[in-house]
Amino acid sequence: MMNGRPFDGTRAGTLKRERDVTELLRGAGLRPTRQRLSLGALLFDGVDRHVTAEMLHEQAIRASVPVSLATVYNTLHQFTHAGLLREVAVDGAKSYFDTNTRDHHHFYLEDENRLIDIAGGSIAVTGLPDTPEGTEITHIDVVVRVKQARKR
Repeated sequence: MMNGRPFDGTRAGTLKRERDVTELLRGAGLRPTRQRLSLGALLFDGVDRHVTAEMLHEQAIRASVPVSLATVYNTLHQFTHAGLLREVAVDGAKSYFDTNTRDHHHFYLEDENRLIDIAGGSIAVTGLPDTPEGTEITHIDVVVRVKQARKR
């Protein structure tokens, strides 16, 4: 699905998705290169999801998209900088990229290494400190870590 429209899997559907991704990239100020188009088609299918660079690289390889892991990282960061993705840092070594860029928070399922969205108004953040002079808060990421409870 792209812009609320499902794809039918036909060549016409594929061409429509390519045009939609091209428009999306151009609208974000990015040149639609072959790699950006290929990775964008994998990411922006109308279903919000959370991916790591490694996950997207594996998906690209399965889809016969010849791309290096470094290119995937670079493209994800370019998409994030352009406002198409939101980076969610789970710990110092692991980041997920979220196709849902609206304000929301996440559960991190530690046992599954997976993020899921927390419903919109479920968390209220209060008591924020004053920001340093000349700065403003862009967004707040709350990641609630959960794991399977031990059976007693």
